[in-house]
Amino acid sequence: MRVVLCTLNAKFIHSSLALRYLRAVTEREFDVMLAEYTIKDDPLRILGDLVRREPDVIGFSCYIWNITETLRIVRLLKKVRPQTWIVLGGPEVSYETEGWMKAYPEIDAVVIGEGERTFYELLAALRDGKSLEEVAGLAYRDGERVRFTARRAWIDPLDSIPSPYADRLHELDHRIVYFEASRGCPFHCQFCLSSIEDGVRYFSLERVKSDLARLIDYGVDQIKFVDRTFNLNMQYALEIFRFLIDRPGRTVFQFEITADILRPEIVEFLAREAPPGKFRFEIGVQSTNDETNRLVRRHQRFDRVKWVVTRLRESGRVVQHLDLIAGLPREDYASFRRTFNDVYALEPDELQLGFLKMLRGTGLRQRAAEFGYVYMDDPPYEILSNDVLSFDDVRRLKRVEDMVDKYWNGHWMDNTLRYLTGHEFSSPFDFYQELGDFWEEQGYGTLGYQPDDLFLRLRAFLHGRGLKRPWVAEDLLKTDYLLSRRVRPRSPWWEPALDKAQVLGWARLLSKEPERMGPDFAKLELGETALLKHAVFETVSFDVCAWIERRGLQGEGVRHLLVVVYPSAKQENRERMSKLEGRPKLFAVALDAEGAAQTDRAGEESGWGRIT
Repeated sequence: MRVVLCTLNAKFIHSSLALRYLRAVTEREFDVMLAEYTIKDDPLRILGDLVRREPDVIGFSCYIWNITETLRIVRLLKKVRPQTWIVLGGPEVSYETEGWMKAYPEIDAVVIGEGERTFYELLAALRDGKSLEEVAGLAYRDGERVRFTARRAWIDPLDSIPSPYADRLHELDHRIVYFEASRGCPFHCQFCLSSIEDGVRYFSLERVKSDLARLIDYGVDQIKFVDRTFNLNMQYALEIFRFLIDRPGRTVFQFEITADILRPEIVEFLAREAPPGKFRFEIGVQSTNDETNRLVRRHQRFDRVKWVVTRLRESGRVVQHLDLIAGLPREDYASFRRTFNDVYALEPDELQLGFLKMLRGTGLRQRAAEFGYVYMDDPPYEILSNDVLSFDDVRRLKRVEDMVDKYWNGHWMDNTLRYLTGHEFSSPFDFYQELGDFWEEQGYGTLGYQPDDLFLRLRAFLHGRGLKRPWVAEDLLKTDYLLSRRVRPRSPWWEPALDKAQVLGWARLLSKEPERMGPDFAKLELGETALLKHAVFETVSFDVCAWIERRGLQGEGVRHLLVVVYPSAKQENRERMSKLEGRPKLFAVALDAEGAAQTDRAGEESGWGRIT
């Protein structure tokens, strides 16, 4: 009996953990093949590839992001190969299963819930010609009827499931690897499918370390732990953190963390020991409205979340991605504005503004009428409105989401955004809302864009808005633009303050007396030619270095010379320029009214002469 395990990933870089579990359980007795596609692939190409494999059974792994495309393939497949048994599994079909099977007669069976043992027993029954009644955790078609077998007990111990990563690691080249250390969740958030499971089960540390070592040594790029609350068991989490820190390799690891229960000793350990950038934490804050959290049975202490996020951010060692959900019960537009501002103030590396999805099987979907929810009938079941949030409110919040993703998460102009959200607009939320409304008015949302366009469109948005210090915003925008480039820009979008003769004069002076720009600049020992080829000279109206270093607005009204040196200068001085580590470096010094240098930033006399 030939078996094909199939799924449609959201992107090519994704990989399916579920299919690899099923293969590990069944391949000793059955001829099993993996077939991974994407939701963007041509359905006829997928169909042709599946038919070419001549399967007796095909198992599809189904989620909200692929169910629509999967069912299209299922219907086509049954037309051209009616003898093939089609089995679906996964969270999207494990709830309201009878409705799926009645709507799609092409489906022969559905594996409900945890599927490894159920799928194996189903294959064995089909092979041996036995009744499916004894296969727990299954829905199957019996003529015109859909029959359900007994509920499947949770697999325990989890180590009884063979490793999905024992071999064939080449399949994971250039893909994200999904990894489990535990299953289940102790919390009961009413918008989440994990709330339906009771209890948490763990793979043994020995099994987890063995699999991780194999993946790290192979050199996979990224491993995402899918544990719903990775840090639930403090000692277990700490042991894995230590193992990953001590294990050499280039792999990056992502964890879903519940921040308010992350113990201080783990936070301090990570802030002290974690290699910068090796760990990424996804932290679901969702809402800071106490009433909303009570209604969705989500209990969190935001003061603890603030401390954890702030401490890890200050350490510079752990990348943090914070999630919000718009549309939760009793969270109206004004309340969500407060939630957004609360979380934005923590300055996470990434902030995701998502919208509530009424997933099948969740408590909120069952109570939708109580809160007046109107939502999409088809996946992803996203809300359109509720009793406190109108459709127009949702549309406006969509614009905020878009602007946060493009501007903040892109990190093209962090220094400018920090100034605008803190000094020129009523709040960060109001800035992104007004910017999103401006994009909508200008029709930018229908146009493509390059990074340069983000700067130009923000500049156009700020023009004529009556800013308190428009020169500060303009100079920060220029500085961020220069720092966001990897090579010296040939044609900035502003008129340079210095002409060619002045630039030549500064390059000549600084090549002879580099200490005038400070000791760090002097260490680079750049010649005149290197400076002219790989540096930008500009002037600004205040001390941008003080702002970047979070020392506030200083030196307003005093012109400052900026010199931005780009890593491509390594061609001129490879050893010393390697200190730039692939990023441009900014140097600055104050000038007097006639263009001569004043004192350096340490306050010592520099003794500069005028450039003529």
